Amino acid sequence: MKKIIALIVMVLILSGGSCMAQNLNNKQKSIVMISSYTANGDLQNLEKALNKGIDAGLTVNEIKEILVQMYAYCGFPRSLNGLNTFMKVVEARKDIKTGVIGKVLPKETDKFAYGDNVQVELTGGHIKGGVFEFAPAIDQYLKEHLFADIFARGVLTNQEREIATISALSSMHGVEPQLKSHIQIGKNTGLTDKQVEEILDLTKYARSGAFNIGLKNDDYSKYFKGQSYLQSLTTEGVNSANVTFEPGCRNNWHIHHKGGQILLVTSGRGYYQEWGKPAQELKTGDVVNIPAGVKHWHGAAPDSWFAHIAIAVPAEGAATEWLEEVSDEEYSKL
Repeated sequence: MKKIIALIVMVLILSGGSCMAQNLNNKQKSIVMISSYTANGDLQNLEKALNKGIDAGLTVNEIKEILVQMYAYCGFPRSLNGLNTFMKVVEARKDIKTGVIGKVLPKETDKFAYGDNVQVELTGGHIKGGVFEFAPAIDQYLKEHLFADIFARGVLTNQEREIATISALSSMHGVEPQLKSHIQIGKNTGLTDKQVEEILDLTKYARSGAFNIGLKNDDYSKYFKGQSYLQSLTTEGVNSANVTFEPGCRNNWHIHHKGGQILLVTSGRGYYQEWGKPAQELKTGDVVNIPAGVKHWHGAAPDSWFAHIAIAVPAEGAATEWLEEVSDEEYSKL
């Protein structure tokens, strides 16, 4: 038996440990950040990510393919902005490998059939019904252009294209169903749960918007169910902080004594609820004025990240009293 176990271990070692979860390599991490910053419109950080991508071994044509593909997920304007930013990087550097050139399908190709085959390969089956029957044109564009014209170009593997897609969708708000679908497609291309988790972790910083996502909110973790992040904005006069919640994360019931609190929702979708009242759905741009002495909680929706600026209303002797958790049963009713 010991000899058999030793033989299995040796096979795993020689095969590169393919049965074990592996981290993203530097090239894949660069694809994540380039896609993420492009989708988020953060050109300053995109320029840095492009340079890091070149240092990690990405070629000019590989990066071009990433940025062109982005138009299908975050629109032509941000794709074009990304390409313009990359042009400046290429002009400033002389040490970049051009790489292979993308292929073009022959004119006689039945692009709808070609794209359908690629979609089946990625998803495991034909995608029909619903919106594709309601608006057949979108099905045609999806198959003939995205899965045919773009995917047929090569240069990037299907897995690398899905890394780019997952990264872009994870950096945008309001596209959670599409993100969920592409995470599964990514796994179909061989991405592990650990690698998907790493992609989502990396994109947190691109999706934090105008304010830094901050660090894990460890000091207050016992008052939160799920993972939250905290970035202090002001500490003198009026205290304020950027609080970011992962999907499903919420804080405990609590009360602000003497001084209340104001919430300015900056991204995502979440909830606010006062004791004895129905929960109120919150979206970007909403403002919540929480009076002193009111028992309440707030946090993310189950399928969406959520961020708000929390502003403490100054008052002498102001303090927060933390109470019981918002139970899974209560939360699941929202």
